[in-house]
Amino acid sequence: MAENFTFELVSPERLLLSEKAIEVVIPATEGEMTVLANHAPTMTTIKPGVVSVKTASGKTERYVVFGGFADILPTSCTILAESAVPASEMSRETLQKRIEAVRGELQGADSHDRKFHLERHLAELTHLNGVVIPA
Repeated sequence: MAENFTFELVSPERLLLSEKAIEVVIPATEGEMTVLANHAPTMTTIKPGVVSVKTASGKTERYVVFGGFADILPTSCTILAESAVPASEMSRETLQKRIEAVRGELQGADSHDRKFHLERHLAELTHLNGVVIPA
C-alpha cells in the first residue's frame, strides 16, 4: 500500500483541499512533477495548468491553477496558488476572458522582457484551454 502525505491547495479566496494524498501531479514551471510521500524537500513555481490529486481514499481530483508556488516536504505538499478552481467549475468563457486580458496587456507592453513574459503566459493559457476543455 502506498504511503500518504498531507496535501493542501490554497488560493487567496479559500482553502480548496486539505487531505491525505497518495500522489499529486503539479504543473511546475520547468515541467510536470509528481509528488509522493518522502519526496525530497523542494520549492518550485507553478504555471497555469491542472493539479491532479490522488487522495488516500483512492479518488482522483483535478484543480485548475493559474500560477503560484509549491512547497514540498517528505510529509507534506502545499500549493499556494495565485488563483485556483476545481476543474469541474472551469468554463471556456472564464479561460477566454483570461486569454483576452493577457492579449490586452501584451499590446500595451513596453519592454522586451514584459512582452516575453506575457507571450509565454498567453501560450500557457491557450494550451490550458485545450487541456481542460477539449474542442
